[in-house]
Formats: sequence, structure tokens, C-alpha cells
Amino acid sequence: MEIYETTREIAQRKNWLLSLVVIVLITFGVLIVLQGIALFVALFLFGIDLDSVVKLMSGDTNIPNGRMALYFIQGVGSGIGFLVAAFIVAKGIDHADLGWKRQLQRLSSSKLFLTLLITLGGMFFNALLVYLNAQLELPGFLSELEAWMKEMEDQLMEMTMFLTDFQSVSELLVGLLVIGVLAGLGEEVFFRGVVQPKMHLYTGSYHWGIWITAFIFSAIHMQFYGFLPRMFLGALFGYLYVYSGSLIYPIVAHILNNSITVLLIYFAKQGMVDFDIESTETVSYPLALLGLLVVSAGIYYFNKTKLLPHEGLDQNL
Repeated sequence: MEIYETTREIAQRKNWLLSLVVIVLITFGVLIVLQGIALFVALFLFGIDLDSVVKLMSGDTNIPNGRMALYFIQGVGSGIGFLVAAFIVAKGIDHADLGWKRQLQRLSSSKLFLTLLITLGGMFFNALLVYLNAQLELPGFLSELEAWMKEMEDQLMEMTMFLTDFQSVSELLVGLLVIGVLAGLGEEVFFRGVVQPKMHLYTGSYHWGIWITAFIFSAIHMQFYGFLPRMFLGALFGYLYVYSGSLIYPIVAHILNNSITVLLIYFAKQGMVDFDIESTETVSYPLALLGLLVVSAGIYYFNKTKLLPHEGLDQNL
């Protein structure tokens, strides 16, 4: 079960709407402020001007030091931003205890290895979801909405390709730090550490808590043609937390998922592996089925070995 212990009135179920409004306001406020600060610092740190940053955001990739500047802005404004927002909501508003000491005590080397296998399995199965999501076609009367969604998707993919077009090992390492570590850590602490247990409380069901949080997690990325695979990952991370009682496992899984993808892109550009992040035309059904089996078996094991009530994990699931 998630650990989110608080007696604050605002964190109680009856005040769910007020609590959600506060979370939204704080989160977007923190992200905007930190991105603004990161942007201001980046101007001096990387020797670029505001006009160059605007061009970068608009898709102009010919700005010197542009990739490193975007890494910095994304790392501070998003990765660290979600961490700060989680801290303000949990400690400043709810006065909640996430029980980090207990969470660390619940770690085991065997389950960490199993987390790696589950992550790899999830990536194999997600290839099928990516393929299915890419085939999405809206009804004719929503053609304008569909055109806008595809335009947004193309812009985000273009930015992703730019951010992962590593020109040196140092850029690769910074990319791993920002896209892998900071994004995985910040998003898991915020979404699984804070939002999910609150959704669990509000709905009275850990399943609903996991899937609502996964939906929000996917929606906030604004990638419509990657919505299903990202929601699946969010749910997978959510079940890892509920069945392990430790937020460390979903954090590790998220970091592994992002970092492995970054490394595959880099190795593909070096001609070492055959991997195309833009490809949604084919899928290996046997690998997807194998991935689903690995994920199912792994989550089943986590569920069967979850802690008993007297060991500090609530079994009222």
C-alpha cells in the first residue's frame, strides 16, 4: 500500500475537490516559476539570448548550445519542478509523511532485479500499444481536432528527436540525467507518491486510484498518439508501488524505462542496434505477448509477496 500519512483536514476525503484544486494550482505555479528561473539562468549559462530560446521552442535546431540549454530548462522546470510541487503539497499543505525510511527498508535485490525484468517486459508490450494508438482515427466531424492532435504530435516528436540527437558522450550523459533520472524521480514522487494515494483515498479503491493517476500522468504529457502506452506505464508503476509498499520500485522502473530508450536511440545512431523511435508501422506480436506475460508474472509475484498488516503494509485492498 502507498504511504501517505496525514491528519490534516484538507487531505480528508470530504475535501477532495478543494485538495485537487490546490494541487493543480501549486503544480502549475511551481512548474511555470521554475521554468522561468531556468530560462533566465540558461541565457547566461549557455550564452544564448531570449530570441534564440524562442526559436528553439519553435523547432529551430540550429542554435549553438541549444540542446544543452533545453536539457537545463527541462531538468529544472520539469524534473525538479515535480519534486518541488510534491514537497509543497505533501509537507506544506497536507503535512504528510511518505515514510521514506520504511520505503527504503522494503527494498530487496531480488525485487529490484524483477523490476528490471518487468520494465523490459513493459517496453515490449508497449510497442503493441504504440502501434495501436498510432492507428487512431477520429470521426469525420472531429477532423479539425484530429489535425491539431497530429500537428502537436509532430512538433513534440521533432523536439524529442532534437533532444536525443546526441553529438557527444557528454550530451548523452546529460540526456540520461534529465530524461532518465530527473524525469523518472520527479514524476514518480509527484504522481505515484502524492497524487495516487490521494486518488485512492478519494475513490476508496486502489485500482481506481492507480488508473485515474495513470490517466492524468499520460494526459499531462500532451502526446495524444502516445496516450495508451504512457497510461499503461503509469498504471504499471502504480501497481508496483501498491504491491511493494515502496516508491523506490516505480522510481527505478521509470528511470530504467526512460534511460533504456535513450540508450537505444543513441546506439541506433551509432549503427549498433536497429531501433527507430518514430516507427509505428510494424510490431512483433510474439515479443509483445512475451512482454505481457513477464509483466503479469512479475506483478503477480509482487502482489503475492506484499507485506502483511503487522509488517506495516495495509492489506485492505
